[in-house]
Amino acid sequence: MTKPLANRIALVTGASRGIGYATARALAKAGAHIVAVARTQGGLEELDDEIRKDGGSATLVPLNLTDSDGIARLGAGLHERYGKLDILIGNAGVLGPSSPIGHIELKAFNDVMALNVSANFQLIRCMEPLLKQSDAGRAVFITSGAANKATAYVSPYAASKAALETLARAWAQETANTKLRVNLFNPGPIRTRMRATLMPGEDPATLDTPEQVAEFIVPMCAPEWTETGKFYDYKTRSLMSFRAPA
Repeated sequence: MTKPLANRIALVTGASRGIGYATARALAKAGAHIVAVARTQGGLEELDDEIRKDGGSATLVPLNLTDSDGIARLGAGLHERYGKLDILIGNAGVLGPSSPIGHIELKAFNDVMALNVSANFQLIRCMEPLLKQSDAGRAVFITSGAANKATAYVSPYAASKAALETLARAWAQETANTKLRVNLFNPGPIRTRMRATLMPGEDPATLDTPEQVAEFIVPMCAPEWTETGKFYDYKTRSLMSFRAPA
């Protein structure tokens, strides 16, 4: 049976666990070769084992995404090896401190912005030329409802996701007349380590799994996907357009 993403190269950040891990596996099952990026070597090796069991293939890249030079080297390596990139999943992120704004140290705020925003900015800079070499480059960034709700006590996280959304939307506009499509995906409350950290008293069995979410991300990576600059809301299973405040 022909796999819909056969011969496509997919870069997934934060691939060692959670939504990144599940999305990497789902993309591999659909035929893509996975370039899996994460800080955790053990998690990457476990992912590689599972992808191989499923009949897929992966390249493991242990990398802290706050290393901007490392991202640049990764882009150069992908160019040398493949000459293109078909899919970019910007999933890696950190929750940061859960406190009133006045109690948060500047370094803690900057650490959240460094991974959630600046790393994705560098990924865009370094991967755009490769994505434009694809016949159907697709980029999906994982966001959060905290961005538009301005959720109290997680202000660095909320601010970083709002910045990420604006960055992705601007990129979508800049590339609207190319074959590259850029979109955002909001999973909502999902059974992940980040969610357990934020809501320790919550019963995880009441939440959907990363594997369920990944099944909705995969179609956004396919050549047949034509929307750009949009926001997919997993909870309502709907694709939304951004609009100015009423």
